[in-house]
Amino acid sequence: MKRYLIFAAVGPLIGGFLLLFATTYASGYWADTNIAEVKKLFVVFAKTLQYAYLFGIVPAMMLGAVDDILCHVKRIGWIVRVLIIGVVGFIAAELLYGSRGPDSGVVQFILYGLVGFVPTTLSSWLSHNMRKSSSRLFGITHCRPGVRRG
Repeated sequence: MKRYLIFAAVGPLIGGFLLLFATTYASGYWADTNIAEVKKLFVVFAKTLQYAYLFGIVPAMMLGAVDDILCHVKRIGWIVRVLIIGVVGFIAAELLYGSRGPDSGVVQFILYGLVGFVPTTLSSWLSHNMRKSSSRLFGITHCRPGVRRG
């Protein structure tokens, strides 16, 4: 259950900020950067954070479910699992956001892909660290039944 809470809390927060940053970069907003524009970016992010959670919580939970399924595959280590879920997030975000607007190219492909890659890899890594710390405390494993570490 912690995994889903981590994905629901971290995914829309980081993904919403990166989506705002990618959209402003693609529109040419960062041509002349100063402190006032950076401050304005964070103000807009604070005002749109509720929408990031509104529209981002379901995809984040779906990626958390994929991460949970991959966690139970015995042959996949945690590093490979984090990378697989990151690639799935990259592809999903690119398919959802990458074809928006008149500009399309390598920069937009990478920027909109990172909107999905960064939050999913961070959430998957955090869920792994939470599982590792709880297994150290209580001597249990959450991911691989039958394997006892301690």
